[in-house]
Amino acid sequence: MRPGTRLAGLAVAAGGAALAWIIHVLLPDVPWLTAAFLIGLVLECVIPLRPLLDGVFAPGLGFSARSLLRLGIVLLGLDLSLSSLAALGWWGLLAIAALVVVAFAVTYLIARAFRLPGDEPVLLAAGFSICGVSAIGAMAAARRRPASGTPASGTPASGTPGPEMQESSTPTALVTLFGTAAIVVLPAFLAWGEGLGIRMTPGFFGAWVGASVHDVGQVVATAQTAGAAALAVAVVVKLTRVLALAPMVAIASLRTRRIARAEGVERGALPPVVPLFIVGFVALILVRTFVAVPDDVVAVADQLRNALLAAALVAIGAKLRLEQLLRTGGRALAAAALSWLVILVLGWGVAVVVMA
Repeated sequence: MRPGTRLAGLAVAAGGAALAWIIHVLLPDVPWLTAAFLIGLVLECVIPLRPLLDGVFAPGLGFSARSLLRLGIVLLGLDLSLSSLAALGWWGLLAIAALVVVAFAVTYLIARAFRLPGDEPVLLAAGFSICGVSAIGAMAAARRRPASGTPASGTPASGTPGPEMQESSTPTALVTLFGTAAIVVLPAFLAWGEGLGIRMTPGFFGAWVGASVHDVGQVVATAQTAGAAALAVAVVVKLTRVLALAPMVAIASLRTRRIARAEGVERGALPPVVPLFIVGFVALILVRTFVAVPDDVVAVADQLRNALLAAALVAIGAKLRLEQLLRTGGRALAAAALSWLVILVLGWGVAVVVMA
């Protein structure tokens, strides 16, 4: 596929991301990435636009939802250094690791119990337990099984969005919905709890937010309501959860390779054990750990990461068909709500351990 065929869809994704940033600047309580996904949904709801979204815009939207998302995941590694984990102590690290494993397993089982189709249970579990949209994109790539004789890249020849993008739409919508709800619900609970005698220190609230909320941006938006101390703890706890992305994706890739081999897929068409963008993610973690990266460089990388993720979310939202979501919407919403409540309880337990 010639790069020029992607330009129209890329322009739509980039324009939507820019508009979302303007909304975020005017309304700081609305996270940039949440606004981006909602803009994509608005585009999807304009019925006359659908032939364009499925036609001339499709290659660029598919590229944005897939490749730009992965580049954003790579840059996420620059926010995390191994030395920053030392402040949590061994018990804190073990508690967060246990949280990720238990939250993933519980969310997966709940989604299966509510009969969510295809790979939606595992994608929802990844998004809720690790790092929201970034984890969904990484797990979707790891779970994609090429057909026998397909190229190793697994990219559709037409350049149109494939099953990976389609199956990630509902989990993305749910993780965005409940992550956004956390920005309102958790600070409200903080104030309400004090009225009932349930007092939380800023550090405890930050640890709870970092252990419970999905995307990094949503964590920042939620924790900052309790001050700088809460925000500092929340970011460390959250980024420790993000560290689980690499091993979880590697495990998923290994399972995918085993299934693909059993289905007769040629060795050259098997997905890599560790996708290249996950290698980049880990590499930037090591760079941040062993190299004195200037704060200005990290700040620029954060803005670029958010821009890439925003463009990807516009594309994912634009390809989500609400009528398809509504067919299983009741089950999907119920599964996500129950999983969210479980993770809030688990996150509370992690906060107890971290702040002990």
